[in-house]
Parts: sequence; C-alpha cells; structure tokens
Amino acid sequence: MQKSLLAVLVSSALFSLNAQAADLVQVYKQALANDATYASARAALSAGQERTTQGRALLLPTIAASGNNMKNDGEVSKNKLGFADAENYSGLMQVQLTQPLFRWANWEGYQQSKLSAAAAEATFAQEQQNLILRVSQAYFDVLTAQDNLTATQAQKAATTEQLASAKRNFEVGTQTITDTHEAQAAYDLVVAQEYAAINDLEVKRTALQQVIGTVPGALAPLRTGVAIASPQPATLEPWVSAAEEQNYGVTGAKLNVEIAKREISKQRAGHMPTLDLVANSTRQTSTGISGGINKNNAIGVSWNVPIFNGFAVTSKVRESIALEDKARNDLEASRRQAAQTARQAFLGVNSGLAQVKALEAAEVSSKSALESNKLGYQVGVRINIDVLNAQRQLYTTQKDLSKARYDTIMNGLRLKSAAGSLKEEDLAPINALLQH
Repeated sequence: MQKSLLAVLVSSALFSLNAQAADLVQVYKQALANDATYASARAALSAGQERTTQGRALLLPTIAASGNNMKNDGEVSKNKLGFADAENYSGLMQVQLTQPLFRWANWEGYQQSKLSAAAAEATFAQEQQNLILRVSQAYFDVLTAQDNLTATQAQKAATTEQLASAKRNFEVGTQTITDTHEAQAAYDLVVAQEYAAINDLEVKRTALQQVIGTVPGALAPLRTGVAIASPQPATLEPWVSAAEEQNYGVTGAKLNVEIAKREISKQRAGHMPTLDLVANSTRQTSTGISGGINKNNAIGVSWNVPIFNGFAVTSKVRESIALEDKARNDLEASRRQAAQTARQAFLGVNSGLAQVKALEAAEVSSKSALESNKLGYQVGVRINIDVLNAQRQLYTTQKDLSKARYDTIMNGLRLKSAAGSLKEEDLAPINALLQH
C-alpha cells in the first residue's frame, strides 16, 4: 500500500516530464498573456492615461442646450363679466457656450492630471518588473523542488542498498543488529523526506500555475556546471545611486510630491476670482393674447469673487500642505527602501557566487569522502553509520548547491529591478544557462 501511494505521488509530481520542457522565456510569455495581476496593472494604466484628457477638459469650452415646453391653463378677469379661460402654450430653447478665461484651480487640475498619468506609467513599469521577478522566482522554485526530490530519491536508492548490505552482513554474522537498525532508521527518514519533497514540488508547481494561468509542463533545468556572471558594474555605489534615482517606486513617489504641491496651489485658488466668457442664443415662443416669438443672442463675461466661505479654503490649504509633507516623507522612505534592496541584492549576488564556488568544491570532496567510506566499509575499517553519514552529506551538499545557484540568479534580477533597469531582455542570458 505504501509503495503504491508513493508511486502515485511521484507520477503526479513528474507527470509532464515526457513533454518537451519549457524554458524561462516561454513561461514568461505565458504569464504576460494570463497573469491576472499584470492584467489588472495594464487596465489601471489605461485608466490612468485618461486623466490627461479629463484634466484638459477643464480648460476647454462647454456647450449646453436647455429648454422647456409648458402648457398654461388659467383665467383672465373681464371686469364685471367674470373670468374667461386663458389657455396658452410657451416654449424656451437656449444654447450656451462657456469658455473659462481665468480659473486657476482648473489649470492646476490639468497639470495634476498629466502628473497622474505619468505616475500610472511608473506604476505599470514597476509591475512589469515585478512580473519578471515573480515568474523567475516561481520557475526556480519549481526547479529547486525538483532538484530536492531528485537528490532525495538518489539518497533513498543509496540507503536502500546500504540497508540490504547491513542485513546480509548481519545474517552472515559479520555485523551487529545495530548496523541494521541504523540503516533502517536512515531509510525510514529518507522515505519521509521523499514524501515531503513530492508535496513541496506540487505546491511550487501550483504557485507557478497561479502566475501563468495554466498547469505548467516540464521546465528546462540549469545546465551542469554553469558559470553565473557577476554584476556589472562590480561596485556597490553605482547600483545604490541608480536605485535612489531610477527605481520606479522612487519615480512614482517623486510624481506624488509634485501632485501634492499642485494641490496646495489648487486649493489656494479658492480665494481667487474666476472669469468666464459666456455666449448664448435664446428662442422663446408663446401663444395667446401677447403671444409671439422672441429671439436673443448675447455674449459677454461672467466673473465671481469669493469673499467668505466659512474658512473652508484655509482649512483645505492646511490639509494639502500636510499631505505634501507626507508625500515628501514617503519619497524619502522609497529612496531608502530602494537603496536597501539594491544593497541586499548586490551582497546576495556576490555572497551567492562565493557559496556556489565553495559548494562545488564541497560536492567534489563529499563524493570522494563517500567513495572512501564505502571502500573502508567493504574492508572493515568503516562501519555502516559512516557510509550513511557520508551519503547524507553528499546529497545535502547537492541540494544546497542547487539552491545557491538559483538564489544567486534571483538576486541578480532583484538588483536590476532595484536600479530600475530590469527588462524582458535580461531573461535571455539566464535562458541561455538552461538545458534546452
């Protein structure tokens, strides 16, 4: 029963391995077409780009037509003769054009609309970078889980052989029952680890499915012994400077400061007069004793001077000043966060490169140690637990090496994202490291 369940889990986790493996660029293109978060950002960009048109409309003339048609039913006094019915109809039609000549609030609103459209573009650019990071992270998470499962299954096979050897040696009397128990314990542990690795692979594949919108097939793994490039420039300061100025989060925060400054001027316009050009054409008709048609065309200016509004404008100005201060502090926080992210990613890349180099040497040493312990076990100078420990060390080193490579690649992408320079083209060098 246990073997049957395990076979089902393994086949479920690796079902798509028979299909041709998809690489990182192909998976990214799937995410472009299907990721809901990215589609939401794209719709938000389209909405944000309409703000410029809406702001410009505040400066353009408005034309409106209005009118009414009324039936009047009344009575007219005829001295001593009483009242007579006086039924008549009246109609009014007016077309009016209003062109703002001086409305400072409208001008500032137009400037804000252009800044808001630019902020929407910065937000979308940041989401484009986030999609690259999310796809890459989900992709390499699946590869990490696959490598862990492969190493665990290899360790299980080696432990199975060691358990069988311990049982044979016990039966012929060359080893104690303790060796058999140690091998059995190691085997039971690695079986549990295999179940956990299979489950983790399914979870990671589901996470990738959430991004690309479809069940992921087989993924192209890293080629054996690939060399990961170090960041260029190789010093930290240019990356931090770029992050503080070019990061899209910082760009958006800068635009928000400008919008807040315009809002102060916009609210202060509540104390300013307004001036409009007004032109209208009126046609009035009526029936009855004094009925007829009256037409009138007029053109002129309409002005308004605010005198007192209950201190509302003053309060709004103080509010907008406080919000500008908030926007400036948000900008500083964004700069610091971008710089910190760049530092962490830069150190992560360099530390990762050193770890990969050290773990590659450790893998070679672990393989040599395992072979030596196997040979010593055969000639009787090593015991079973020595071989099991050497096996465990080798496969743990291989798992760590695999993860260190993926983490180093991801930190390289995060570094470019923090600097605001991450683009789809940056996936091509990583894609070249995969086994197609």
